[in-house]
Formats: sequence, structure tokens, C-alpha cells
Amino acid sequence: MATSTEMWNRGIPLVLKRLFHLVAAIHFWYGIYFDQKYVHPAKGHPLYGIMTTFGGKFRYLTILGAIWQATYFTLCVLNDFFGTNESYPKRPSKLRQLKDYVFATFSFPLAMTVAISFWALYAVDRELIFPKTIESFFPNWLNHVLHTNILVFVFIELFLSFRQFPTRKSGITGLAVFLVGYLIWVHIIYYISGKWVYPILAVLNFPMRMLFMIFNGAFGISFYYVGEYLNNKIWASELKSAKSSGKKHK
Repeated sequence: MATSTEMWNRGIPLVLKRLFHLVAAIHFWYGIYFDQKYVHPAKGHPLYGIMTTFGGKFRYLTILGAIWQATYFTLCVLNDFFGTNESYPKRPSKLRQLKDYVFATFSFPLAMTVAISFWALYAVDRELIFPKTIESFFPNWLNHVLHTNILVFVFIELFLSFRQFPTRKSGITGLAVFLVGYLIWVHIIYYISGKWVYPILAVLNFPMRMLFMIFNGAFGISFYYVGEYLNNKIWASELKSAKSSGKKHK
């Protein structure tokens, strides 16, 4: 008897899934392109000096997170046509394995981290994360692409596509390496430019700054567990069948 995933993968639903992946990939790549091409403060603007220093737009976790979303959905499109969406294929392709790994390790945790951190700080004091003066050159729709839609799309994908998470050691190690690398990048930027990437870092003393960074690192890693938990709940029957199938093929 076909599982719910196999039934979903048939006919028009499969076409809709492929269309969603294509729209998502274009959505994020266009947002990144527009941000790089057109979103720049004019000379004399209060944020001109900050946003044109060493590192450019790639100083921000927002952009790096959006790149991971665009990369993930691009992998989905490639997998839709050249890989497999079967619940438990006998030999999962490298493309399928990479797609599942990127979602679990980078796409879901970073979408949660960026969206929740941004809107939480925005609610407390928007000047610490998104100064009002930025609205003169940063369109509202792009703000939602980078800080809201990342969460919307990733949750739709969580329910739409079956995946198997990597081992916790592999997944958390990959995410931790990325987060530590980003913190190092933030300090390199400060060392070269003398400016912190985020205004909030400038108002914290050294001990509070370290605690803030440690908290945010742990905050980001915690979402790996959230993603794993939700995936295991949503796809419980498919994961059970995949595990049984794996034993049979050994």
C-alpha cells in the first residue's frame, strides 16, 4: 500500500511541488540580486559609512542565510529533475543526500535564527537591528523576503517534502563550524574597519558581547534539534518505513 508521501508525489501534487521549489529558488536569488544591485545608501546617508565598509553585504547573516535558502531550493529543483523524491530509495543519489543535509544543517536552523532574532530585536528597539533611516533605500518587500519569507518557505518545505536528517554529529558539526566561522568573520571585519556589523554589538561591553555571541550560537544550534523533532513528527510513518526498508537492503 502506498504511503502518504508516495501518494503526494504522484500526478498534479508532484508538479506543484516542483513549481514551488522553482518559485522559491527564483524568489531568493532575485532578492539577493536586487539587494546587491540596487540597495545602497547614497553618499551622505547616515548608514553610508557602515554599509560600505569591508565585507560589504556579505557581512550580514541575513544575506548569508538567504544564500543558503536559495542554494537549498536550487538543489531541490535539480533533485526534482535529476534525483529522486522517493521516500526510501534503495540507493539515494548524492544530490538527494546533499539536499537533505543542507536543509537540516543550514536552511532550517538559519531561517529560524535570522527570522526570530531579527523580529525579536526589531520589537525591542528597531534601531539596534534595522534603523528607520534604512527605509529610504531598503524596500519593505525585500525586508520580508530576507527576514520573513525565509521562515514561511522553509516551513512549507518541511511539510511538503520528505527527507532524512543526517546523524546529529554530522549535522551539528556542520552548523557549528558555519556559526563559529561567521563569528570569526564578524571580528575580522571589526579589526579591519573598526565598525561592528550590528549596532547592538557596539553598545555592549566585552563580557556582555561574549555572552550575547555565545547565546546566539547556542540559539542557532538549538534549531537543529527543533527541525529534527518536527521532521520526525511530521514524517513519522515514512521514516519508520524507510528504516525498515534500509534493514531489508543490508
